[in-house]
Amino acid sequence: MVKHLHMLFMLLAVLSFVGRVGLQKFKPDLLENKLVKVAPHAIASLLVLTGIVLVFQGGWAQGDMGWVYSKVILLFVFVGLGLYTMKSEGMKKWAAAAAALLIYFYIIGIAFSKQGFI
Repeated sequence: MVKHLHMLFMLLAVLSFVGRVGLQKFKPDLLENKLVKVAPHAIASLLVLTGIVLVFQGGWAQGDMGWVYSKVILLFVFVGLGLYTMKSEGMKKWAAAAAALLIYFYIIGIAFSKQGFI
């Protein structure tokens, strides 16, 4: 159950990111909506919370946690690239958005393989 919630929040996180990038391009005034401002933070918080629960529920806290550390580090990179995307313009914006999505898919790969870079 927690695993599925975690996967749902991962999906919502990336959809939120892509949606906000699209809004910034086509309907920037909607970014001032309170729900649009608060929802990504709530999703990220629930994502991290379910991830912590999974680490303990899966017994991974007793084993090699390099892959978990890798995911956490890459989550910070994803967030940083997301912030850079929202503040940039032109090709820098799109390059940062593409890099953020690549990081997102790398995190998913680590989740399935349980093989991180640490």
